[in-house]
Amino acid sequence: MPELSVVIVGGLHVDARKAAVEQLLADVPGSVVLHHDLATAAAGTVVRTVRDADGIRDAGETPLVNDCACCALREDLVPDLERLADAGDTPLAVVELWDSVEPKAMAEVVTSGGLTVTGVITAVDPALLLPYLGNGDDLAEGGLAAAATDQRTVADTFARQLEYAPVLAVLDSPEADDEDRELLAQLHPTARQVPIGHGDLAGAQRTKGMSGAHSPLAHAALAGFDVEAAAAAQHPACALLPTEADAHGVSTLVWHRRRPFHPERLYEALEDLTCAAARSRGRFWLADRPDTLLHWDAAGGALCVESAGPWLASLPDAAWDMVPPVRRAAAALDWHPQHGDCCQHLVFTSPGLDREGLAQLLESCLLTDAEYAAGRDAWKQLPPAFDTLLEV
Repeated sequence: MPELSVVIVGGLHVDARKAAVEQLLADVPGSVVLHHDLATAAAGTVVRTVRDADGIRDAGETPLVNDCACCALREDLVPDLERLADAGDTPLAVVELWDSVEPKAMAEVVTSGGLTVTGVITAVDPALLLPYLGNGDDLAEGGLAAAATDQRTVADTFARQLEYAPVLAVLDSPEADDEDRELLAQLHPTARQVPIGHGDLAGAQRTKGMSGAHSPLAHAALAGFDVEAAAAAQHPACALLPTEADAHGVSTLVWHRRRPFHPERLYEALEDLTCAAARSRGRFWLADRPDTLLHWDAAGGALCVESAGPWLASLPDAAWDMVPPVRRAAAALDWHPQHGDCCQHLVFTSPGLDREGLAQLLESCLLTDAEYAAGRDAWKQLPPAFDTLLEV
C-alpha cells in the first residue's frame, strides 16, 4: 500500500489559501482536500468536507469536544486521514486549515497519529501583510476565534502562521509593491516562496513545462517536513531569527548584547519598544532574574513576555544530558566565557524603522557600568518590575 502524503495549508489570507489549495488539486491528480469549517463552532458543531477535483466526496458535522472547535478538529481529522491511507488510492491529502488554526498544532497532531506530513505551507497575500501584522484586535472580534477561551489576536496568530511554515505560497497580488514583498522576505528569510495565482509571476513558473507533481507548489508539498526540527526552530533559545537587512524602505535591526536589562528601565520602555516595529521577537535577559531565559514576542502593538526556562549557563553539568541537542548546539555557537548563553538577542522588522533611535532606547535599558559591576547578588535585589507580566 502506498504511504499517504499529507500537506498542511493554512493562513488567515483566505483568498491566497484557497488559491493554493486549488492549485494543488489541479497539479496532483487524485489528491483530496480535507477542511473543517470552524465558523459554526458557536452553534456547537464543526462542518467537515472532503473533496477532490470533481467535487465534494463527503460532508458532515462533528460536535465540539470540550467546547473547543480545534479539539473537535483533532478528533476528526486523523481518522479521516487514516481512512484515506487505508484505501491506498490517494497520493496527496491536502489539509486546508480554517482561518485562525495554526499549522504547528495540526502538524504535530497528524504526525502523532502515525501519518506522514510531507509539507507545511502558509498562503500569503503580500498586500495584506502589514495590515494583518498591525491588527491587534482579538480574533473573537472578527468571528475568528477557535474556542470561547481563545484570546489570541489577529497579529500574533498571523505571525506564527507565517514563521512556522518553511514554504510560503505567495499570491500574485496586483496591489502588492516592492515594500510588501521586501517585508515578507525579511520576516521569514529562510522560507521558500512559491508564486500562486494567475498573474505574471505564477505564469512564469507554470510555462516552463512544469506540471503535475513537478510543479513548484506540488514539489514543495511533497518535499518532506520534520515536525521536531520545526518545533525547535520556534523555541526562543534556538530560533533561527531574521538577519540584518535594509531595502525598499524595510529594515531589520538585530540587537545583541552581553549585559542584562535593568527591569524598571526596560518596563518603562516597553510601550515604545513594542510599537517601534511591525514585528519583533527574540530572547532577553533581566538582571533581577539572571538565570531565566525570557521570550519576547510582539506584533500588532501588543507584547507577550514569557519565561522559556533556564539559560543553559545556569544548569548543572549533569542536567545538560536532558537538553535537546539542537539547544546545546545553538548555545555553543553563541557561548560567552563569562555569561555562557545569557544575552540579549532581539530582532525588529518594519517599514520605516528608526534603527538609531531604537538602538539607543534599548541601550538605555541595560545596566550601567556601576550596576553591572555590582554583580549578580546586587542584580537580584533590583525591583521586580516584570512580576505582573510573568504572572509570578
